[in-house]
Amino acid sequence: MEEIHFIARWGHLLFGITWLGMLYYFNFVQGGYFKSASPEGLADAKAKLAPSALWWFRWGAMFTFLTGLYLLGTIGATLGQNEFIIVGAILGTLMFLNVWFVIWPAQQIALGMKEGDGPAAGAKALLASRTNTLFSAPMAYFMLASAHKGAQYSAEGLSAGLWAALAIVVALEVNALIGKQGPMASVNGVIASSIALTAILAVIIRFV
Repeated sequence: MEEIHFIARWGHLLFGITWLGMLYYFNFVQGGYFKSASPEGLADAKAKLAPSALWWFRWGAMFTFLTGLYLLGTIGATLGQNEFIIVGAILGTLMFLNVWFVIWPAQQIALGMKEGDGPAAGAKALLASRTNTLFSAPMAYFMLASAHKGAQYSAEGLSAGLWAALAIVVALEVNALIGKQGPMASVNGVIASSIALTAILAVIIRFV
């Protein structure tokens, strides 16, 4: 059983690298290229490159989620949970849901794979993708911190700090669905926002 747990951890890491690597590629590299590419280059990238990249992106997300769910239900049930892993798991789950139920359907329209309003779909996919990038740093922080910093929550219930952190996360996810990019409109802006969100959530969990 221990060997299975180890393989699940290994797989979770590999799939997570694939998923986040593609997420950062889309936000930090491909988006800028699409803005500066020639019409011919853009058409070719949309027809060939982007669909292939999205395949790795969405299946990386799927298997990261599945292995994480396994680890949460087995090792977590044995060793106990803490507020850090709760936040990390919720962030990861929202990111997974954004990939499969917001970004992928919208990108199919934006890339011309399905009929629909391409510009509107592209904007919808971009906002969700930016939000996933926003969530990525705190998600990684809380996943790692769960084994080093987090104390098990008490029988009396979850702390006010955890509820406050989750309220912020939910508000940001709502914005991902119906809001605006705000400071996430630029690459530098979303990177700075992600680091700031990590610090804010960490402080709230620790001190509220």
